[in-house]
Amino acid sequence: MVVFSLVEKQRVIQEYVPGKQVTMAHIIPNPQGDLHERLGIVTTGAIGIMTITPSEAAIIAADAACKAGDIELGFIDRFTGSLVITGDVSSVEAALRAAVNTLVNILGFTAAEVTRS
Repeated sequence: MVVFSLVEKQRVIQEYVPGKQVTMAHIIPNPQGDLHERLGIVTTGAIGIMTITPSEAAIIAADAACKAGDIELGFIDRFTGSLVITGDVSSVEAALRAAVNTLVNILGFTAAEVTRS
């Protein structure tokens, strides 16, 4: 008896809208449970999340964020445009706002509102 197993490969297709934009800038002031650990972040405190297109601009956003507040870079990915920062709530908020302002005012990006949960 011969048994065949059909395993489908999954493919992820990312589509980006042409242009320069901050698609999300969000602050999680009091992360619950083991969220830091599951994200692979060593530090604790508030978490700031950004997604940026084109993705290479995450480097510029990270630089602006680091200069604006006492934060730690939790994660930066120049290939997907993801940026995660941590620190106290006011530092994370100041850093996210500075990153968004840099992208909008200097580089001409459009941006989503900085949100908070």
